[in-house]
This record gives sequence, C-alpha cells and structure tokens, in this order.
Amino acid sequence: MKQPARLELTIRAIALGLLLSVVMGAANVYVGLKAGMTVSASIPAAVMAMLFFKLFFRTSSILEANQVQTCASAGESLAAGIIFTMPALVLIGYWKEFDYWSVTIIAMTGGLLGILFMIPMRRVFVVDNPELIYPEGIACAAVLKAGDSGQENAGAGVSLILGGLVGTLFKLAGGLFGLISGSLEAATAIGSRIFFIGGELSPMLVAVGFIVRLNVAVLIFIGGGLAWLIGIPLLGSADLFENPIEGAYTLWKDQIRYVGVGAMVVGGFSSLISVRSGLKSAISEMWHGIRGKRTDVQDDQRDIPASVILLLGGLCVVMLAVVNYRFTHDVGVTVLATSIMLVMGFFFTAVASYIVGLVGNSNSPVSGMTITAVLVAGGLLWLFNYSGMTGMVATLGIAAIVCCVACTSGDVCNDLKTGSLVGAAPFRQQIMQIGGVIVAAFAMAPILTLLHHNTPGGIGGVNLAAPQASLFQSLAEGFFGHGKLPWGMVGIGAGLGLAILGIDAFLKATNSVFRAHLMPIAVGMYLPFGLAIPILIGGILAYWYSRKTPVDQQHDVLQRGVLFSSGVIAGEALTAVGIAALAALVG
Repeated sequence: MKQPARLELTIRAIALGLLLSVVMGAANVYVGLKAGMTVSASIPAAVMAMLFFKLFFRTSSILEANQVQTCASAGESLAAGIIFTMPALVLIGYWKEFDYWSVTIIAMTGGLLGILFMIPMRRVFVVDNPELIYPEGIACAAVLKAGDSGQENAGAGVSLILGGLVGTLFKLAGGLFGLISGSLEAATAIGSRIFFIGGELSPMLVAVGFIVRLNVAVLIFIGGGLAWLIGIPLLGSADLFENPIEGAYTLWKDQIRYVGVGAMVVGGFSSLISVRSGLKSAISEMWHGIRGKRTDVQDDQRDIPASVILLLGGLCVVMLAVVNYRFTHDVGVTVLATSIMLVMGFFFTAVASYIVGLVGNSNSPVSGMTITAVLVAGGLLWLFNYSGMTGMVATLGIAAIVCCVACTSGDVCNDLKTGSLVGAAPFRQQIMQIGGVIVAAFAMAPILTLLHHNTPGGIGGVNLAAPQASLFQSLAEGFFGHGKLPWGMVGIGAGLGLAILGIDAFLKATNSVFRAHLMPIAVGMYLPFGLAIPILIGGILAYWYSRKTPVDQQHDVLQRGVLFSSGVIAGEALTAVGIAALAALVG
C-alpha cells in the first residue's frame, strides 16, 4: 500500500523559514563584522523549527523542519558573503552610506547564482561522490531525526534558550550598561621589539571555538601566534611608535597580515586544482540538463529545470551588469567585470562545494577564494589600463559576487546532503533556498547601516573591525589607489602556505587525527590576536567535554554544547543589533 505523502513545503514552513533567514542573517552580519568568521545556522534553525511545530501544531513533519533550516541557513550564508566585501566600499570612501539597492541587488544576484551554479553539480558532489561526507550536513540530519522520534527535543530547546540568555545578558552588561570591558591586552617594547598579548572577553567567541572544535581552534591560534608572537617582534620597529599596543596593531595591519593573504592565495589555487575533475563532470551534467538528455531521475529526486536555471541566471546577469555600470559608468569595464564575476563564480562554486563536503560549512575557506578573486580581477583590470576609483570599485564588486556565490553554494550543498538523508525533495529545497536568499537580501543594507551608525567607531572601528572588508580595502587600494601592497610579505605567506600544504599532506598520509589545514592558519594570521585566544578556549572546552568519547561518537556528546553555543552566538549578536536599533531610535 502506498505511504501517504509527508508534509514538506507548507505555508507554516515557508513563513518560519523566511523569518529565520532574516534573523540568522542579521546575527551573522554582526558575528562576521566582529569576529571575521560566521557559523552555520542549520542546526539551531532545525531545533527551533521542531520546537515551534511541536508546541503550536498537532502534526508536523521532519521534512518541514528540514525546509525551515534550509531557508534559514541561506540567510546566514548570504550575510557572510556581504559583510566580507560590501563594507570595503565605505572604507575606500566610494560610499558615505551603504547604498540600499546596490547592496540588495549584489546580495540577491550573488546568492541566486550560488544556488543556480550548484544545482547542476548536485549529483557530482552530493549524490555520486562517496569521498565527500558533509559532516555538518550529516550532523543536521541526525538532529532532525532525533527530534522527529522525540529524543531530547525538550533538552535541545532548553540548551538553545539558555545559551541565548547568556549571550543576551553579556551583551547587555557590556554593550548597553558598560559593566564589562570588551578586551584585555598588553604590550611592551624591549629594545626595538614589540611583544603583544591580549584577548577579547566574549562568550560568543568561546562559543565559536566550541563549534569549530579543537583542531580548527588550534590552527587559528597557530596562525595568530605566527603573526603576533613571532612576526611582529621580528619586524623590530618599536622606536617608531609611542604606544607599543598601537605599534603592534599598526605593524599587523600594514605588514604582517599580508603573510596570511599570501597563504590564502596558495590555498585558493590549491582548492581549484583539487576539484578539476568534479568541475568537468558538473559542466557535463549541466550540458545534459540543458539538452534534456537526463531521463533517469525519479520525480522526487529531480532538480529545478535547466530552463528555469537559464532564465534566472540571465536575469541575474542583467542585474549585475546594471550594478556594474552604476559603479563605473563605463561600458567596457562593465562587460569585463560581469564576465569575470560569472567565470570565477562558477569555478569557486565547485571549490566551495568540494571543501564543504570535506571539512564542513563553517570551515570553508571563503576568504581565500575571495582574495584569489580580488588578485585575479585586479590584475586583469590593471592589464586593461583601468585605475583609480573605477578599478577599485569594479574589483570589490567582483569580490562581493564571488564571495556571495561561494558562501551560498557551499551552504546549498550542505543542506542538500541533509535533505538526501531525511528524504527531502531536492527541487523543493532549492525553491526554499531561493526564497531565503531573496528575502534576506533586502535586510542586509538596513542592518549594515544600523550597525555602522550606532556602534562606537562604526564598521571598521574597534568594536566592528570587519577584518576581511578592511583587507579587501587594502588590496584594492594597493592595485588602483595610493596604497602600496607589501608584496614581500605576500610572497613569504605564499611560501609558508606551500610548506603548510606539505605538512598537511604528510599528516593525511600518516592518518593523523590532527590536520594542518591551511586556511584556518591563514585566517588566524589576518585576524586580531585577541580573537584567537577565546576561540582556542572554546576548542579546548569541546575537547575536554568529549575527550573520553570515541571520535565517531563525539558528535552526539557535543550536540548539547553546540546548541548552547549557537544560542550564545545568536543571543549576543541579535542583542547587539537590537542595541544599535535602540540607539538609532533614541538618537
């Protein structure tokens, strides 16, 4: 007898998913501007959906909760793509304010292209590739199945809520009432050397460390240690600064962090090489879909049709061309920039999909991909004799699209893996992802504006340093402005990156539990050192909490802590956005 169809794409799932896409997007805008990295929203959104449906509806389906987390994570991934790049247009002086329609169109088109490029690659990277396990996708599916069977549903919700209260109270105490200092740091000059130590006082960063776990947390700390504890003293320029702390930050900003940039470029090209066979298969899959030769797909396993992909893709290209022309008022640079966006976006969709399958969405080296895009785009525009503000804006526009594409496509892969494990229909998930991107895109510019005008120092200041955006500002100015890139430091970073790749290959060959992934080390180099210490503490806590558990069972042991940590992050981030909104109303 045929089983009755389970509820999946319902009105309540769509409404809750769209709401959470905006909420999770807002939270990750703050997290990314402050910490330089974002965390996956899939698991906390899945728990929220299950609790909501159990509390307010007599019947619900695991597929509905899966659709909610699919939509919510689309907003989170889009936030990462936007905050890594768009603030750079303010930092270079092109914008005095965030332009609403430009930010919205870039967010929407970049997110949509990430989904559309990914769809033909689904079979290649998600279905037919046993090498790619998608650890976070599997974890989210396990949470959904446990909730559907009634296991630990109430406890999971309590953990999430308690974490949210901790994050909220801490942010209120520090950000609203000024009862808690944001950081502790000290520096001293010995001869001509500057020695710095410091750390942020943030439960949110500890929570980030718990989620990424010890291996990644240690790698971020190693990168920070190489930059701040070794690199800065080696430069030996203490006599140029009256204040050692100011000197440490200046040396890091102007010199040392570019070692991380060089390492990321190596990581970006290495990632492209690693996915060359998958990319070829994806192109073949797309071609068969366009020609209508794919006939072996069951109805519940089909994707959005190729004709729809081409139509939406064409609309995205037109909108991108309009934005590029608004930026530059030059037809030639518009055509060149739009072409570079599409080609690099497609390539990095494959890279992001492959790496998310290996190490998870939270560990995807999006920064490295975007930096690679900046260097390639800047070099091509320079060869075509574009310079000044036109070159800078065109380069940053390309970076924004590539970043949004990479972030969104990796998230799409992760969600489709979760869906395949719980029996979801891919085309319905793809519809929800498109909806989440479109709705969240309209929220990005208002949230950026709110935080920029109502946080002391604004975006780029002490409280919201926006590490990636300030780095892309420096790269763009180095190519086309009055800035000068320290190419020597970039070269040192490239050499260091090659060495780290060699070390990691050795560790992989020896089946070592600890891996030396290049991108977390490079990220640690270009983040303020104060972020690395609380992240390391969080990683140590995760290790201590699960140290007596076999590796293949650690996920179940850590799940409650992951939910608590997700609540801390969401609570602190959303409270920060709320404080900014309150300041705007009072002001």
